[in-house]
Amino acid sequence: MTIKDFPEWAIKENVDFAVSEIGKVIKKYGPRESGNQACYDAEKHLKKEMDQFCDEVHFEEYKCAPKAFLHFTKPSAVFIGLAIIVGYVLSFLGIIDNMWAHVIAGAACVIVLFVAYFEFLIYKEFLDGLYKKVTAHNLVATRKPKGEVKRRIIISGHIDAAYEWRHILYFGGKGFGPLMFGAIAFALLTVIITMLNVIANFVDMGAFGSFLQNYSYYINAVTLLLMIPLFTFCNFKRVSPGANDNLTGTYAAVCALRMLDMAGVDFENTEVVAMINDGEECGLRGARAYAKAHLDELTDPNVETAVLCVDTVTDYDYINIYRSDMTNTVKHDLGFSQLVLDAAHEVGLEKAKFSNIYFGASDAAAFTQLGITATCFAAMDPTPADYYHNRRDTADLLQPKTIEAGFKTVIATILNFDAHGAKNK
Repeated sequence: MTIKDFPEWAIKENVDFAVSEIGKVIKKYGPRESGNQACYDAEKHLKKEMDQFCDEVHFEEYKCAPKAFLHFTKPSAVFIGLAIIVGYVLSFLGIIDNMWAHVIAGAACVIVLFVAYFEFLIYKEFLDGLYKKVTAHNLVATRKPKGEVKRRIIISGHIDAAYEWRHILYFGGKGFGPLMFGAIAFALLTVIITMLNVIANFVDMGAFGSFLQNYSYYINAVTLLLMIPLFTFCNFKRVSPGANDNLTGTYAAVCALRMLDMAGVDFENTEVVAMINDGEECGLRGARAYAKAHLDELTDPNVETAVLCVDTVTDYDYINIYRSDMTNTVKHDLGFSQLVLDAAHEVGLEKAKFSNIYFGASDAAAFTQLGITATCFAAMDPTPADYYHNRRDTADLLQPKTIEAGFKTVIATILNFDAHGAKNK
């Protein structure tokens, strides 16, 4: 079967179902902070539904520290700010000279940038041991084939929602970049200025050295000011409703199995799995826990396995397959990414293309890092969108047209994977 043969009514009924259910989940279960009871209750709600059309549905527990991923920004901002202030106060009082004021500021920036690199840019569980851990859950539902399992495709969507990012709420996506990237850029610049000042203290650099020693503190003053938006950018007291990011992806996984059931599609040798994970918004913790727990199974050479992570299906003009992930440091499988892109083109999404996640990551990166074939499908303005990670991400913004396009792409991907495998031979 190809997507052209798949019943249109089943897709449209599931789009209506998803839109209705997303509103209900938000209203009934409230803020879904990573690892909290609301996430688990929402997953239980999904389990009751999937029990009706899946051969097996179960929960898998793991531990995560929800605040470890982003909370470091607050003490980091204070640390750099105090270092700059203390250094220059001591210099003004004549206790230390100007070079050491720079050294104090630069050292603080180096420490913070080191932590930010591991925790926020490449998503290592770098600070988790310092934060309270909770028990989170992944929900796994399976439709088994009629015969021996020779292929397995996993559709994944995360059910947790993000802490609110104030800069996007107040200044929109275009305001987020200058404030956050500005803080990073000036912290790096402070480190460079520090090194130059140390050199100028021992080596005659002429007019340039004099300029550095007399005026470079202005750079540090800007860095100090940018610590204010760094400190305030994440509101840990409020969680986004997460209608688009990522209940749309969650229901893409749920409805993929539901549509196959409604259409009476039973594969001979392809197992289809919906993996609803918690913990994406605290650093891909749920996807990584699932991948590690099933690593031997997911990399078994006798069962070709691929994972399609769906994350935000809203902005029709930005339907893309993200082959490059995790701040452009992880490259997803080309063959499977091409299979998904071909599926998008097959359902009429001619403008769909490969794209890159230059800042941040999707759950697909957690799989690819462990050698599991994976890629990411998303439809969101990468500016980012003005509903991203804030209270505007409500069910009122759902776009049925985009959801339908996403559902068709997912189904086409499953059908083509069954026929050709991940390499799209």
